Amino acid sequence: MQDTTLQPALNSAQTSVKPARGAAGAALLCVLSMSCVQFGAALSAPTMAMYGSLSTTWLRLCWAALVLALLVRPRFLSYSRAHWTAAGVLGAAMAGMTLCFFAALQRIPLGLAVAIDFLGPLAVATFAVRRARALLWPVLAIAGVILLSRDRAGWIGEPLGVLLACGAALGWGTYIVLMKKTGTLFAGLEGLSVSLIAAALVATPFGLAQSGLHVTAGQVAATAGLALLVPLLPYALEMVALRHMPAASFGILMSVEPAIGALAGFVVLHQPMGILQIMGTLLVVTASVGAVMVAR
Repeated sequence: MQDTTLQPALNSAQTSVKPARGAAGAALLCVLSMSCVQFGAALSAPTMAMYGSLSTTWLRLCWAALVLALLVRPRFLSYSRAHWTAAGVLGAAMAGMTLCFFAALQRIPLGLAVAIDFLGPLAVATFAVRRARALLWPVLAIAGVILLSRDRAGWIGEPLGVLLACGAALGWGTYIVLMKKTGTLFAGLEGLSVSLIAAALVATPFGLAQSGLHVTAGQVAATAGLALLVPLLPYALEMVALRHMPAASFGILMSVEPAIGALAGFVVLHQPMGILQIMGTLLVVTASVGAVMVAR
């Protein structure tokens, strides 16, 4: 005979386990997304050096928009003005973030570019904090970012590259807020599909200007594979993750991205990691783990 007095407790336990599993799954999707972005960025360095960052980024966005539109088949005629506005603004943020980030990579090391870029999600996380003790994780993340930005000779990077990375940070923070809103308005990945089309259109003038209206078959082929790593797969993973976690928790969790960027720069581009970079990596990983535990 089943003890009915235990049933409410069992129901409560099952209810609490589901959000915990959802948060853990969302965190895993974020880590996969960050890995795709950073190793995709490192692997794209030769292509950008040959054809230019703006032209290459534009073609990547075009490929991503085309592939996702074919897979998702968005219902364009069914969308309201609110749908089009949300997707259009998100697309503009995507284009600005991506163009600035890859342009910065041609001027400063990958680890530094990602460290500055992370200030966007860090700002989103910090503004949403309501408990003083929760500020510990953004503080640790900031300390890690600062260490990743230093070497024995001092601060790394030329001014224009740093400025472009700051532009990418602004775009990334805006993207986090808008991605969550767009994900709730659209069904499935339709919002992402429409937003990527908008991003490709926004990036078109920049890409054509750099390419001189001449795009080679080699560049088109080279950007096809790169588009899967950045931006198609990361954006899809992040849209799904943001449906299962607050934007603030997502922003703090992104603190692990500078560490992944430093690792990708070391492995793929042979950019050195000194003691300061290793210490910074440990700090941002600690901040990331703490943020996930708070989210659960």
